[in-house]
Amino acid sequence: MDAFYAAVEQRDRPELRARPVIVAWSDQPRSVVCAASYEARRYGVRSAMPAVRAKRLCPDGVFVRPDFIRYRAVSLQVRAILLRHTALVEPLSLDEAYLDVTEEATGLPSATETARVIRDEIRAATGLTASAGAAPNKFLAKIASDWRKPDGLFVIKPAQVDRFLAPLPVRRLPGVGGASERILAGHGITTVGELRQRERGDLRFLFGRFGDRLWELARGIDEHPVVPDQPAKQISSETTFERDVEALEVAAHLAAAAREVWDEAARRHRQPRTVTVKLRTPDFSTRTRSSTPTRSPSSAEEVAQLAVDLLPRFGFPPQARFRLAGVGVSNFLDEDLPAQGRLF
Repeated sequence: MDAFYAAVEQRDRPELRARPVIVAWSDQPRSVVCAASYEARRYGVRSAMPAVRAKRLCPDGVFVRPDFIRYRAVSLQVRAILLRHTALVEPLSLDEAYLDVTEEATGLPSATETARVIRDEIRAATGLTASAGAAPNKFLAKIASDWRKPDGLFVIKPAQVDRFLAPLPVRRLPGVGGASERILAGHGITTVGELRQRERGDLRFLFGRFGDRLWELARGIDEHPVVPDQPAKQISSETTFERDVEALEVAAHLAAAAREVWDEAARRHRQPRTVTVKLRTPDFSTRTRSSTPTRSPSSAEEVAQLAVDLLPRFGFPPQARFRLAGVGVSNFLDEDLPAQGRLF
């Protein structure tokens, strides 16, 4: 879905249409942007950005408090449309999902036609636009879905994979952030085509197991299937930042991530007992810390507070910077019940 939360607000409030809309808790000091309309994005406003920075970038922006009950209702409308075409729907969040249309339920002849019809049906049912990517695997479909946003459709056919990937900057590959991009650049690698010329062992030496993944992605290889109903032991949200950030910005991100995982847990009717924070430094060192309070958290705010309270337990110096941060909830009270889909 295109700028989903902001688009719902603009649809339901005509006075917001064509205006820079920023969905965030602007009255909270650690609030981050949940979504920004395309009008706001022209000012450089992006999701997960601190709201105070968004205000500086876009002083005329209209800040709207998020209404996840309303967004979830629209998401269910969209999900019903997807399920008409295939039972293999793997949600990533309220506004994004993978579909395996190898066996298309309505008889449409190709993935391209299925994507076109689904987008038309979403617009007719919700008044909102969606962008789609059709490709041989999940990794490529994700890139394709972003290629012609908003309201776009882009197709990568199997014979086009190598030609499509080669000129892309390495940062377009999932998991490649600022730090790994700099490491690759230091070895003369700035494009996927240049990355493809390196041996698997060389990349493993630089990045450990992630080097194997980079070697595969450079060749368009992604064997991960679409999994609609895999039981989840943890619901999590993590972000690789565009630049290494300080602890204060990490705390702001954790608050937004806590809201996301809490809402997803509520959607699945699951009550977590444990909150986990994951941090990764620029040298790819990754640590986690967890907290299981005697009373289970009862709101997103409590999850956020538990997450922020875990930061001192990492023992990082005050000047430390981070390339990735995430929040997960687990140890569910209903652990023996099946989950209703994965966040990832």
